[in-house]
Amino acid sequence: MNDVTLYETRDGIAHFTFNRPQARNALTFEMYEHLREACERADADRSIKALLISGAGDKAFASGTDIAEFRALRSARDAVDYEIKIERVLSTLEKCRVPTVAAIAGACTGGGAAIAACCDLRLAAANARFGFPIARTLGNCLSVPNYARLAAIMGAARVKDLIFTARLIDAEEARLFGLVGEIVAPEAFSARAEELARTVAGHAPLTLRATKEALLRLRPPMETGEDLVVMCYRSADFQEGMEAFLAKRPPQWRGE
Repeated sequence: MNDVTLYETRDGIAHFTFNRPQARNALTFEMYEHLREACERADADRSIKALLISGAGDKAFASGTDIAEFRALRSARDAVDYEIKIERVLSTLEKCRVPTVAAIAGACTGGGAAIAACCDLRLAAANARFGFPIARTLGNCLSVPNYARLAAIMGAARVKDLIFTARLIDAEEARLFGLVGEIVAPEAFSARAEELARTVAGHAPLTLRATKEALLRLRPPMETGEDLVVMCYRSADFQEGMEAFLAKRPPQWRGE
């Protein structure tokens, strides 16, 4: 791993950090892959009892996939392969052997919010903001597994609320939605995240692992939703959304 992510272990806890604070920790494909590798390390290293995930700085946990990465999607197959690649990362995180804790300060949007949703526990700083503003920015969609994860956490009605309004919700509303379990003042945030990770690291690992696996087994089998991905990512609206985002102007949606 290089400087775009950081990884270290201390006292049985693996610390993984998205490290692009100058870009609000926007996620490159490399950063996604580093997260997958961190989960695999935690699975293989029996001395690791918990994985704590955070973003460098206080402006963002992760603000979603870097728009530059989307420019590489030139065909329907590229769009589907993108979602397959990201789902491989998210499912690895979701199935990680050890408890995973997301320590969320600042923006937690798009792919960042999808990563947080895969973690077992989510702790928010008071300045945290959550959302999937794709209906007003890029005009793309989530994968079916991501819709399922979010619906399992907060229900279909609230998923529609977030997607349809394209709004960002604050930490307190996120707590009411079930997206986070606890809100912490900024001055106590890092210490509390470490404390929470230490707490779960000290509990019976097989009980925690069985609970994670049992809840995953409760989820019904899902289709891939490739047709929905292709519909959005290969649309004129998606191209317009990218150009408008980079030009810092409102997109002109056409529904095609």
